[in-house]
Amino acid sequence: MQTDIKNIIGVRFNPIGKVYHFDSSSLPDLKTGEYVIVDTSRGRHLGEVVQLLGEIPPKPEGGWKSVERRATPRDHLLQQSWRNKQIEAMISCRARASELRLLEKIKIVAAEYNYDGSRLAFLFSTGEEEKVDLKSLRRDMAEKYPNTHVEMRQIGPRDVAKLIGGMGACGIETRCCSKFLTEFSPISIKMAKEQGISLTPDEITGMCGRLRCCLIYEYEQYVEARKTLPKRNKRVVTPKGEGKVIDLMPMSDKVVVLIEVAGERPQQFTFLREEIQPWDELEALRRKSEAPCDRHEGGGCNCGKSKAKRN
Repeated sequence: MQTDIKNIIGVRFNPIGKVYHFDSSSLPDLKTGEYVIVDTSRGRHLGEVVQLLGEIPPKPEGGWKSVERRATPRDHLLQQSWRNKQIEAMISCRARASELRLLEKIKIVAAEYNYDGSRLAFLFSTGEEEKVDLKSLRRDMAEKYPNTHVEMRQIGPRDVAKLIGGMGACGIETRCCSKFLTEFSPISIKMAKEQGISLTPDEITGMCGRLRCCLIYEYEQYVEARKTLPKRNKRVVTPKGEGKVIDLMPMSDKVVVLIEVAGERPQQFTFLREEIQPWDELEALRRKSEAPCDRHEGGGCNCGKSKAKRN
């Protein structure tokens, strides 16, 4: 019997950010849209309640963090006040990194205060494969901001693109990662191949320099659609004759078939899936229909294809 039933809620700290789960048993009447102060692995933060979970998700390592209290108007004012100082802190960190000759190895992307200014995180990215030593930079920033816990946090290329924002490689006004993606899914080159997308880097690479997130949007639909269509180079029978499949159009349930006619140039035709039949299956049926009957060794079979008598 479960005795410690918990109220688990989803909290988001940024408008387009990942949702984290917390135990709100101390405030069971919370509603979505309210703001709360929660205890996290990176200190206390102010976030918005965006989910009220009916079922308890798997328990995270280390147990559930708790909701401390509802956020007050003063908390919101504090948060806005410290956010106004973030650009200044970022510029200061970049200047010191330049003095330490670190800008050739890292890029300071942003500075983030928590709601009450007790913690300050400098977000950076690096193209170096080896870990960059930032102890001196962190120490100098800690001296400059003595009443704040300072940390240097490395983020990946996709997170950098999400923070910076701007136009997407496809021309969309706001990049998907900055507009609605709250988490990044693993993307592989297989997804582009499955959808018949050109593997030219300009076609499949986003502004972050990684494979575009949108390659996963229709991937599963393409995989399911291809299951019902013949593979390339498969021979099929069409209303215009026998031919070879040279291309697939999964989303429209069509195939492109190359048909060769004696004395004429091969022609391409597009057919719906129900208009074609696999050549090998029809050939197997033809051979079976021409084979002698197995039920009778002599005459008298109604099928008219009796086997010859054995010697």
